[in-house]
Amino acid sequence: MAHVLIVDDDTAFREALAEAVSDFGHSVEEAASGTAGDAAVARGGVDAVLLDLRMPGLDGLAVLRRIRARPDAPPVAILTAHATAANTIEAMRLGAADHLTKPIDHAELRRVLDAMLASRAVSAPAPDPGTEGFIGSSAAMRAVQKTIGRLADGDATVLVTGETGSGKEVVARALHDHGRRAGAAFVAVNCAAIPPDLLESELFGHLRGAFTGAAADRAGAFRDAHGGTLFLDEIGDMDVAMQAKILRVLQERVVTPVGGRPVAVDVRIVAATHRVLADRVRQGTFREDLFYRLNVVPLHLPPLRERIADIVPLAEHFLRQAGGPCLTAAGAAVLVRHPWPGNVRELRNAMQRVSALVRSPRVGADDLGFLESPPGDAAAVDWPDEDLPAAVARLEEFLIRRALRRSGGNRAEAARTLKIRRQFLYAKLERYGLATSAERTGDVPEDDTAP
Repeated sequence: MAHVLIVDDDTAFREALAEAVSDFGHSVEEAASGTAGDAAVARGGVDAVLLDLRMPGLDGLAVLRRIRARPDAPPVAILTAHATAANTIEAMRLGAADHLTKPIDHAELRRVLDAMLASRAVSAPAPDPGTEGFIGSSAAMRAVQKTIGRLADGDATVLVTGETGSGKEVVARALHDHGRRAGAAFVAVNCAAIPPDLLESELFGHLRGAFTGAAADRAGAFRDAHGGTLFLDEIGDMDVAMQAKILRVLQERVVTPVGGRPVAVDVRIVAATHRVLADRVRQGTFREDLFYRLNVVPLHLPPLRERIADIVPLAEHFLRQAGGPCLTAAGAAVLVRHPWPGNVRELRNAMQRVSALVRSPRVGADDLGFLESPPGDAAAVDWPDEDLPAAVARLEEFLIRRALRRSGGNRAEAARTLKIRRQFLYAKLERYGLATSAERTGDVPEDDTAP
């Protein structure tokens, strides 16, 4: 049996979490503030900590820094109802065992607690992070953010893969901005955009007079990025002859400018490609030894169509950036149905187009008519033309009604189907007026029509 500390200023949530942890067979200690939680850890005897992110006074990240600075610090999982890329990455970088979004599924809580108790890793404290690098709260993107947090302070070479326009450079910048090299340069080179005969000079530099047109010395990208991060984008399209030279630099951390002498460099390499490098190795167009040198830590970025939950937040972000109109629920439905073959880049361009052309303060379905939808999908959901919170509430009520009917009115089973806590479901039943005797007995109105 382990002793688990729960730190959260929300009494109802803290007590529900304590009940769940007790059901797992552990003893529980509760703290209603960050200061109280820090004091509890200082007293000792704590095997794991479940720590809320947003609290008045000493917030979760501040408490996490204090805990991780202690010798033999217990593992900590951060809990939040407001997950962002920045706080997810920072929590993982500071040494959190995990970063969970409320409400928390019991099975997920048990998994995280078991992992925390099995391995009490100790991490050193780290400085504050840079700015938030990207938008995304889908499960796929949160997994990417957690990985970035774990890798940010290291020097391991990272190979980012994903379709064109999916945001690979944004991931590379996040690795740099949230790591210990953030104060140095981030240099990006698109290997596919530079002719092979110029790429060597672009990467390694040259001395004046080294070749025709070399009118002045050039440091090159590797030396420009000294102490920082060099991002080699679309490395899968690099010429085979240049691949051999890159391999040598990665092995020896020494570059030789054209016409010059070898120079030692200290850079972290992040490479990216939309190609499947293993296939190119089999085809003989990419060196196998370079592939293994780059593929130290692979990080795959899913396409936008596989992270539907990120589409609307990204669209709203791009609209705000452009000072454009707001998005209606009907407009959001169009965006969700579109397959986005160009990924995030296509979405950004679409929102810039809307911002430039739409004179209304609200973007509706008609304003997005230039986007294609899959055949037969346009009427899949009859979205109301109302604000997004109201549309989300209607969809939420529909899903709860359906889960209750399918479970025969068994609210515990409905909660499991919906992957939410029973207490959270009860609150929703009250909100939508569904906590009636009819719901308890399973006499739920037949309503399979989406809101």
